[in-house]
Amino acid sequence: MNTSWRRRAATRPKTVEATALVLLFALTVAGVLLTRTVMSETPALWPGVALAAVGCGALAWRRDRPLYVLAAVLLCTMALAALGYLLTPGVMGPLLVAQYSTSLRSPRRITWNSALAATAGIAVTGLFVPSFLHSPVLAIGNPTAWVLLSAAVGAYVRVRREYAVARAEHADRQREEEARHRVIQERMRIARELHDVVAHHLTLADAQAGTAAHLSRTDPGKAFEIIAKLPETTAAALRELKATVGLLREDTDPADELAPAPGLGQLPELVDGCSAVGLEVTVTVEGEPRRLSPVLDLTAYRIIQEAVTNVTKHATTRTAQVRLGYTPHYLTLTVANATGADRPAAPSAPGGGFGLLGMRERATSAGGTFHAGHRPQGGFEVACALPLRNDDDSDSDSDDSPDDSDPEGPAS
Repeated sequence: MNTSWRRRAATRPKTVEATALVLLFALTVAGVLLTRTVMSETPALWPGVALAAVGCGALAWRRDRPLYVLAAVLLCTMALAALGYLLTPGVMGPLLVAQYSTSLRSPRRITWNSALAATAGIAVTGLFVPSFLHSPVLAIGNPTAWVLLSAAVGAYVRVRREYAVARAEHADRQREEEARHRVIQERMRIARELHDVVAHHLTLADAQAGTAAHLSRTDPGKAFEIIAKLPETTAAALRELKATVGLLREDTDPADELAPAPGLGQLPELVDGCSAVGLEVTVTVEGEPRRLSPVLDLTAYRIIQEAVTNVTKHATTRTAQVRLGYTPHYLTLTVANATGADRPAAPSAPGGGFGLLGMRERATSAGGTFHAGHRPQGGFEVACALPLRNDDDSDSDSDDSPDDSDPEGPAS
C-alpha cells in the first residue's frame, strides 16, 4: 500500500472497516460454495450464506466485546459444520478473525482459555457430523489447528506491541533521567564557579577593608593605599560574576562580550590581589610547563584560587606556598601555609562552606586525585594531581599520582 492509500485509510477508518468485512464475507461465501462443489451430499445454500453473514456482521463489535463476538461467531461456525459444510480456512474466516482479535486484546490466560473453548466446540461438532466420521483430520484436526494458530498469532502480536510500548516508556524515562542528570551536573558546575568567584574576591575585599580599618589609626597612608586597591578587587569580582552568570542567559546579544575563562596565566593577578591584604604568595614551578586544555587550565586555577582563599580566611600566617609540578603524565598542585601568630585570623562563618568539597569535585571531574589536611610540621596543605592526556601518552601513571587517603581538613 503506497503512502496516499495509507493516508486515505487513516482518515476513513469506518470505510476501511466496512470494506474489510465485506471482503471477508465474500471469502466466506466463496468457501461455502466451494464446499458445496466437493461434498457428496450438498448442504443447504441459503442457511450457510445467512450464517456467514451473521458471523461477519458480528465482527463489527470485536474491538469492544471480543469474547462475546468470539462466542457468537463460534456458534455460527459450529452451525455450519452441523449443516455438513467442510470447515476450511475460508469457511472459518470469521472465527479466525474473532479468535485473533480476542488474543490481541485479552490477557494471556483469557486468550488461551478462549482458544481451548473454541477448539473444544469445533471438536465436539465434528464428532457429531456423520459425513466426517471417517476423516478425523478434516473433522477435528484441521479446524482446531487453524484456531490455535490464530490465537498464537494474536498473542504474539500483543506481546510485540506491549514490548514496544515498554521499550518506548523505558527510553522516555532514560532520556528524562539523562536530561535531569545533565541539569544537575550543569547546576553543580555553575555553583562551583559562583562559589569560587564570590568566595575569593569578596574574601579579599573583606580582608582589605578589615586591614584598612586596623591600620587607619596607626598607618593611615597604608590604609588609604589598601582602600585604593579595593575597587580593583570588586571590579574583578563583577567581571568574573558576569562571565559565569552569562552561561545562564540565552545568546541574544552578540555584541555582549563575556570575559574568557581564567587559567594559570592569571596567577600573577591572583598573587597581586593577595598581597593587597598582606598575604605573600610564592609560586614555584617544577618541570617543563606544558600547554593545558581549557578545562584543565580552569580546574587548576580554581583549585589554587580556592586554596589561597582558604588561607586568607582561616590561616594566621602571612605566607602561602604554591607549587606547580609538571610530570610526563600529571600536573601536581600543592598549596601550603605554615603556622603563625603574627596576623589575626578572620572569623569563620558558622557552619563552614563548600570550598574543599568544590575542589575535590573539580579534581575528580578532571580524572585526578585530591587530598587536604593538616601537615605534621604545622599548617595546612592542599594537594591534587590532574592527568595530562595526550594522544601518545597513557591515561594514567600510578608513580606520579599522590595518595588520596589523607583526611579532609576543615571546610572553607
